[in-house]
Amino acid sequence: MDLQQTAQLFVNGIAVGSVIALAAVGLTLTYGILRLSNFAHGDFMTLGAYFTWLANTAAGINIWLSMMLGAVGTVAAMLLSEKIIWSPMRDRRATSTTLIIISIGLALFLRNGIIFIWGGGNQSYALPVVTAIELFGIRIAFYRILVVILAILAIVALHLLLQNTKIGKAMRAVADNVDLARVTGINVDRVVIWTWVIAGSLTALGGGMYGLITAVRPNMGWFLILPMFASVILGGIGNPYGAIAGALIIGLVQELSVPFLGSEYKLGVALLMMIVVLLIRPQGLFKGTL
Repeated sequence: MDLQQTAQLFVNGIAVGSVIALAAVGLTLTYGILRLSNFAHGDFMTLGAYFTWLANTAAGINIWLSMMLGAVGTVAAMLLSEKIIWSPMRDRRATSTTLIIISIGLALFLRNGIIFIWGGGNQSYALPVVTAIELFGIRIAFYRILVVILAILAIVALHLLLQNTKIGKAMRAVADNVDLARVTGINVDRVVIWTWVIAGSLTALGGGMYGLITAVRPNMGWFLILPMFASVILGGIGNPYGAIAGALIIGLVQELSVPFLGSEYKLGVALLMMIVVLLIRPQGLFKGTL
């Protein structure tokens, strides 16, 4: 593997890691605050990509506004699942095993619903053809650069929200101790709603961005759910900053492994990293907290 090929794979890994990072942050927020290991998270990501594609191609809306509409649609779907499924399950004090099984069923429902409505074929956005940018002998696809820039902006916005706003501080308090937060006057139900809004927005944005660098297809989120969980575990469960770092590491390692193992073993690499981290450092690289 020569230096130019390594650099090309590195760039690809950063782009893919940026997409995984946004979805992984949403996943770690729902676990850190709601104590929910949501295996339907990847399929909500797919739903966001399809909503974006629908707005872009059927309605003729530009891709950036389409991503915003895709986020709105995904947040609405997540809030509906909260109202119908997760809130009643919390009231009944359902076990974590029960919640995992329900989330897998929800994932299957979403994926098959997408196939039923839009078919099982690949879809693509109506985008202008833009030539790749050559930098130091490396050809970088224009939309891969945009994906990285968008991810950075979204992460900065999330940081400002968590650190400098009242709802961000309330989310950190609930993640630390929900009972103590409730006693101190924090509206936990409001925090739950905001958690779904933020997680849904980031996840849909990740799905829309993934559609920029690859095809939009029904199983795209399902194949990314393992790297998402690997990123969350690697970075420390419940730590959004750790999830971002973990996602970038997973994305880079997956892409750099291609010349040695082939592209079909990318998921195996993510699984191997997750197993190694669980065996050596179960708490992850960083402290698992908001």
